[in-house]
Amino acid sequence: MTPDRLPSRCGTAGARGLRGSRAAALALAFASAAAVLGGCASSPPSHFYTLSPTGDAARAVASPSAANPALLIELAPVDVPPQVAKPQFVVQDNATQVRVLEQQRWASLPGDEIRRALSGDLTQQLGTIDVYGNPHPDGVPVYRVSVNVQRFESWPGSHALVDAVWSVRSLTSQAVMTCRSVLDEPVGDGYDALVAGHRRAVDALATAIASGVRSLAAQPVRVGTKSSGSAAQALVACPAPVAAAPATTAAPATQ
Repeated sequence: MTPDRLPSRCGTAGARGLRGSRAAALALAFASAAAVLGGCASSPPSHFYTLSPTGDAARAVASPSAANPALLIELAPVDVPPQVAKPQFVVQDNATQVRVLEQQRWASLPGDEIRRALSGDLTQQLGTIDVYGNPHPDGVPVYRVSVNVQRFESWPGSHALVDAVWSVRSLTSQAVMTCRSVLDEPVGDGYDALVAGHRRAVDALATAIASGVRSLAAQPVRVGTKSSGSAAQALVACPAPVAAAPATTAAPATQ
């Protein structure tokens, strides 16, 4: 015996017009399958977040000097720890336990989010262009920026931590500066507050790197003192940390 028609709505037994318990059981099975395939059992919606600049800073018109900048930067892809290199938020429950949140996600991978935010901040602060992956004119000094995020920690309702080792290298003189910045931003409740804390940390990191680029650009062009392969490198001291929140520090990286 076959059913007269398939169930047309989710959550109903669909046995109307059927005869016998076996037919009713088949109708229930059809109804369950339709509910699954039709998406009747809804799941919580996902929320997507970004670290990219927003608001007035993002809408600001580029300064006239950016059209013919005095220097250029190359910001390489940003490395992040493998445990957080995923779209889902990875939040700390305590010092040894983390949770992966399926419904709270980054718009792109965290390394890409950090790089995009840093690029926007640096080009704005330095009045320059990020030419990574693009040809650039001769005669304009280029500074290659590398960032290795060693810790990217999210503590909901407590703080957002970014611990990064970064370097700036002059492609003209091969002078190099290698520093470390530890940015620890307090946050309130909610994931919006957590993302805002990470955004402030990235802002502070960009400020430190921009200071490093300016410091390196102010150095006289000369042959360095530390040999590396066939090229000589001059090691330049990290700039003094900018007076800001007490939790933000910058220091020379351990060699």
